[in-house]
Amino acid sequence: MLNLRKLAGALASVAVLSLPGLAAAEGMVGISMPTKTSARWIDDGNNMVKQFQEAGYQTDLQYADDDIPNQLSQIENMITKGVNVLVIAAIDGTTLSNALANAKAADIKVIAYDRLIRDTPDIDYYATFDNFKVGVEQANTLVEGLKANFPDVKPWNVELFGGSPDDNNAFFFYDGAMSVIQPLIDDGSIVIPSGQMGMDKVGTLRWDPATAQSRMDNILSANYTDKHVNGVLSPYDGLSIGILSSLKGVGYGSGDMKMPIVTGQDAELQSVKSIQAGEQYSTIFKDTRELAKVTVGMVDAMIKGEEPQVNDTKTYDNGVKVVPSFLLEPVAVTAKNLQEVLVGSGYYTEDQLK
Repeated sequence: MLNLRKLAGALASVAVLSLPGLAAAEGMVGISMPTKTSARWIDDGNNMVKQFQEAGYQTDLQYADDDIPNQLSQIENMITKGVNVLVIAAIDGTTLSNALANAKAADIKVIAYDRLIRDTPDIDYYATFDNFKVGVEQANTLVEGLKANFPDVKPWNVELFGGSPDDNNAFFFYDGAMSVIQPLIDDGSIVIPSGQMGMDKVGTLRWDPATAQSRMDNILSANYTDKHVNGVLSPYDGLSIGILSSLKGVGYGSGDMKMPIVTGQDAELQSVKSIQAGEQYSTIFKDTRELAKVTVGMVDAMIKGEEPQVNDTKTYDNGVKVVPSFLLEPVAVTAKNLQEVLVGSGYYTEDQLK
């Protein structure tokens, strides 16, 4: 069997499989990803397949095209095939209880990948990033950009966008961001001209860029005929692209209409190029290679009958149980550190950023 050894990385210490050439591990891992519409999920799937196969495991990778019944069907098929472990990034973390009960009955272990699966006891571990800190870092870069680009403006006009309400992470992102923004609203430094606050008002179902663009269009036409938007909290790069399209459509970024500070997440290539071009201000880098290593380490430990490495046993209550978790550190990226973080780590090449 392969051995595990600890690798101290820039983002976290994670368990990685090493020493190729020893006897291969035995087992089948079912990997259920939500969609291919986001580049990050494609990267997640590819990274996991590569690392699981290097460790000697077979894999069954399926994408559900953001269709909940499709994901349920794919998971049930993996159970029928007799996978040893399921790694699931849920479309809707509240819809999998029956499928996971079937997995439990078949003695199949379950890891929630990046998105917490709720309302079920039949989940063993959670591999993700520190999602509250993601929101904190998004808001910190928003405030940093407001101070740098609009030093003589007070209060700053800011609008808020949230992620998909059926994704548990979206609430962590929003709450983390508001832990920074709310005090600035309270002291009068930031105002929200639309008045739209709270995930019930700002959530964006399925993280859809077109929905974000349409909402930004409506906010601008209703609230900004005689005002300038200074900043937009966006929790994801795909939404940021839609928001930026709306802003540019009414003239921001040209003439004397300075581009607002727009945040993001996932360091998707289009958004990284947008940061280089001076449009999007920031993104949050979550190294999916590291998350794949954590997940492979968890699976390998469980199949060997060992305890997987975790570093959080308090934060993630799924409504039925507190799920033991491994949290990786997110990294805020702006034009200042883009080269160092993204090219320096080998995540992108210079040619990809041209």
